[in-house]
Amino acid sequence: MRTTLFESASLSVYDFRCTIGPGDRPFPEMHQRHSISYVRRGSFGCRTLGRAYDLVAGAVMVGRPGQVYTATHEDHPCGDECLSVKLSGEFVDLFCTDKGIWDVARVPPLPELMVLGELAQAAAEGRTSVGLDEAALMLAAGFAKLASHDSRSARTTPRERRRAIESALWIEANSAGPIGLEAAAKQAGLSPFHFLRIFSKVLGVTPHQYLVRSRLKHAAKLLAQEETPVTDVALDVGFADLSNFVRTFRRAAGVSPRGFRKAARGERKILQERLALAA
Repeated sequence: MRTTLFESASLSVYDFRCTIGPGDRPFPEMHQRHSISYVRRGSFGCRTLGRAYDLVAGAVMVGRPGQVYTATHEDHPCGDECLSVKLSGEFVDLFCTDKGIWDVARVPPLPELMVLGELAQAAAEGRTSVGLDEAALMLAAGFAKLASHDSRSARTTPRERRRAIESALWIEANSAGPIGLEAAAKQAGLSPFHFLRIFSKVLGVTPHQYLVRSRLKHAAKLLAQEETPVTDVALDVGFADLSNFVRTFRRAAGVSPRGFRKAARGERKILQERLALAA
């Protein structure tokens, strides 16, 4: 299902919700414009540009005009939800000098993009006074700065992919609790060494990186929509130490948790500074 959230000649934002499951036959589709789709929930596979990718919550699917892709769900039983930003070619030329980034196809979960994705989602739901077009532009500019050809996937077996995806979904659902490498590996039925190798190979990040980024994603959502004190937000999402949370969040978002909350409430100076950093 596609819902139009914002539309102009240069930039459009859509909400995509897919309920296709493993038993449904995949079919090819084509990107009509430059596209950045933030996966906010669930997971899916994607075959494009001669490679296969797996996307979990926090990842970004990338597309360029004329690019054919096929979304797959054989190893993804829960469906997915995405916030998709579509850009005109003229608009892309204003902030993107490296045209090669549009051949990346997938960006693994990066803290900087996850925080911006959650801000855009908050704007889409009316939980912040930031304009949806502003938040979408920040996400696009952040992608242009961070995307890399290193996001290409390694060759993996279907069994490895399935275990990595299931583990990522489990980490996302339980990220507020204490999750170590051994516990995650045990849940996957693997030794810690093999679990680390497979997870990193399939999803492009280590299990701990994904855990921390999931916590930051949930923190950004809470900061954008609630009055909960920053200390409580840190504890609620799984950070045991406030200073570590503030330092980690600032490194990801470019501003402190309080600064991010102010930005979510429309303090344009903070937004302008964040856009300047992403340019």
